[in-house]
Amino acid sequence: MSERLFVQLQHLLPKLLITRLFGFAARHRAGVLTQWMIRRFIAKYDVNMAEAVEPNPRGYTRFNDFFTRALKPGLRPLAATKLTCPVDGAISQFGRIERDQIYQAKGKSYSSSALLACDAVEARQFDDGLFTTIYLSPRDYHRIHMPCDGRLLTMSYVPGELYSVNPATARGVDGLFARNERVVCHFDSPHGPFALVLVGATIVGSMETVWHGVINPPRSASVRHWDYRDQTISLKQGEEMGRFLLGSTVVLLFPQGPLTFNEEWAPAHAVRMGEAMAD
Repeated sequence: MSERLFVQLQHLLPKLLITRLFGFAARHRAGVLTQWMIRRFIAKYDVNMAEAVEPNPRGYTRFNDFFTRALKPGLRPLAATKLTCPVDGAISQFGRIERDQIYQAKGKSYSSSALLACDAVEARQFDDGLFTTIYLSPRDYHRIHMPCDGRLLTMSYVPGELYSVNPATARGVDGLFARNERVVCHFDSPHGPFALVLVGATIVGSMETVWHGVINPPRSASVRHWDYRDQTISLKQGEEMGRFLLGSTVVLLFPQGPLTFNEEWAPAHAVRMGEAMAD
């Protein structure tokens, strides 16, 4: 199937209905059906179960438990660097934010205020800063970890579309990551403020964080906002902050400053949680 046809089909498909159906199946214990789904998924995407704490597919009674499986201790050591990669995946894009424009693909960009669902004044702290977009494929580990020590300030659920977020769709849909459903988390850190955005997609049943639990469903038609500045919710570098219940993409924004990305990074390059991201 051509990329153009693939993208056109996504405009027509009932993405929310498909997502709800998969989400329902993934979070329920369905016995033989659940086991069939897990075995088919492992075979189709060549999932490395040897890394999992529970390597036996029969040890999972729900598809979501399999999908968010924990890794054996010590498999993702943290690099001695200021910022470590928060996920396993592949680099979609990374680099400098051009004033407020974030590069998506050739000929396509979107604004930081659109991504964060905030006004231009609030988003201005990231003008000319750094960004990275990391795509989590179906075979990847789907827990999200902190790139550095951080104190949670706010979180927002932003309703939106449910396009696929794979590279072909990123090349074909304008403003993809600012159009899709997402969860926006703002942190303060020893290196300044940063935003960590969990972007939903077709078949992403839900997203959750360690301090809130499942955020969606329920899905609302308007932005939902939580302010944690009167609380002390602090997480250490490498500590789990959330997970995708069926996978997607993470976007990180950092303000202008002395940070530079790992010189070995490049678009489409595979990355692992804990490796050096920036220093």
